[in-house]
Parts: sequence; structure tokens; C-alpha cells
Amino acid sequence: MIQRLDTGFDPKVEGRDIIVTRLDSAVDWVRKNSCWPMPMGLACCAIELMAVGASRFDIARFGAEVMRFSPRQSDLMIVAGTCVYKMAGVVKRVWDQMPNPKWCIAMGACASSGGMYRSYAVVQGVDHFLPVDVYISGCPPRPEALLEGLMAIQRKIAQEKAIENMKKGDGPGLSAPVHGPIIVRGEYAPKLKAK
Repeated sequence: MIQRLDTGFDPKVEGRDIIVTRLDSAVDWVRKNSCWPMPMGLACCAIELMAVGASRFDIARFGAEVMRFSPRQSDLMIVAGTCVYKMAGVVKRVWDQMPNPKWCIAMGACASSGGMYRSYAVVQGVDHFLPVDVYISGCPPRPEALLEGLMAIQRKIAQEKAIENMKKGDGPGLSAPVHGPIIVRGEYAPKLKAK
């Protein structure tokens, strides 16, 4: 006996627009794929941050192409470069003006640890006044390293339970206390074989 199986357009099934999922998953998926960065380009790492927006690296693939220079429209702060104490208050004020939930990336050695500047004027890491979620190493880090850091933030957002946290009263989708930062090493140069 031969059965005939039609594999084409079935108007009874495909005519309906139905998606079945949990509300938590849908909210996390939307938040994960629509990070709007607030670029804090403080020094030379900002050039690499600008390169990520260009067509070669294309941060738009990750839904983060909308660089907002208004803190009230941003949810991801990328601190790129050396932060001096004179600028730390301004960076903190911009951070406080960003709506919750929000995340932070420390891009480069200077933003992560003060870099080569062991000076009275340089903050030895922006984690002294900001809750950093992802550290990206390098001086300056390659644009690929920043994209890797962005993907790490997206993985972190995808694991949150937004609706559950809103019901608990932990704020608008805020996650549980941070279990530690994510460190991205910027080793993307091709390795040459020794002869």
C-alpha cells in the first residue's frame, strides 16, 4: 500500500500565525536581541568600538546597531578606554540615568584595570564605581573581542527570568545577584606555525 504525503503549503496549518512559547522566553529573546549600547568612548579603545559599527564587523547582526547617546534610551554601557577620576563622576551619572535592566562592558585593559597607567589620576578599573558584567582584555581589544563580549552579554540576558523577577519585585526584570563577571580574552590574531 502506497501512502501519498503532500509536503507543500497547507492553508489549514500555515495560514495561522501561531508561536507557542513561555512569556519569560519571549521577553528574554526580545531583550537579548535588542541591546542598545551607550558608548562611553574615553580613549583609544573607542576607535575599535567605532569599527564594530562599520560594515566589516557589523554589530547590527546582533541587534545592537542603535548606538544611543541618550542614557534614557540605552541598556548596555560600553566603557572603552582610560577612565580618569575627573571623568568617573560623569560616567557614574550617565549610568544612574540609564533605565533598568542595564548591563556594562569594560572594554580594554585601561577600563578593566587601569592598564599601563599606575597614576594618581587614573581609576584602576571602572568596577570601582560600576557593576561590570563583562571584561574584555586587550590594548586595544580587536572588534571581534567586543562582539564576543556582546554575545556573552546576550547569553547572560537569555538566562534571566524577566517575568519571574518582575513578580518578585526585584525590579523591572533584574536578575539575581551577579555570580561573577565574564572575562573575554582578545586573542583573535591567527597563530603562525613555528618553523
